[in-house]
Amino acid sequence: MSKTRAILAAVVGLLVAAQFIPVGRKNPAGGSEISAPAEVAAILERSCYDCHSNRTKWPWYGRVAPVSWLLAHDVSEARERLNFSRWGEYAAKERVDLAEEAVEEVEKGAMPMKIYLLVHRGARVSASELELLRAWAEGVRGAMGDREAR
Repeated sequence: MSKTRAILAAVVGLLVAAQFIPVGRKNPAGGSEISAPAEVAAILERSCYDCHSNRTKWPWYGRVAPVSWLLAHDVSEARERLNFSRWGEYAAKERVDLAEEAVEEVEKGAMPMKIYLLVHRGARVSASELELLRAWAEGVRGAMGDREAR
């Protein structure tokens, strides 16, 4: 067997073996879902929930290593940072901060992540949808009261 074939066989063998390493792809039960206007909820569900909620729709390629590892890691980190399924568990000030930060990330083009948009083109947030998100974030601040939020 040539050196190239041996290397190729080793790589294929490692990829096959990698499929047997378990990856956590769980959607925890419970929580306190976000209460937002229907238009805003629809944007969040379409563009954010796959990573930032307990209602992740795990795609078929999320079962193939090493992509499964990256996907599980990214979702875990995203949920740790902001989890819309736990929205009601956040303190009022934290909800204000998270809503404003979420809008800022969309404004900067950092969210949804570009790699996510490659496969989920419908997750892109339009300018008019961004305006709805801005108004929602202001409403979150207003619900708490401007004096307390600062």
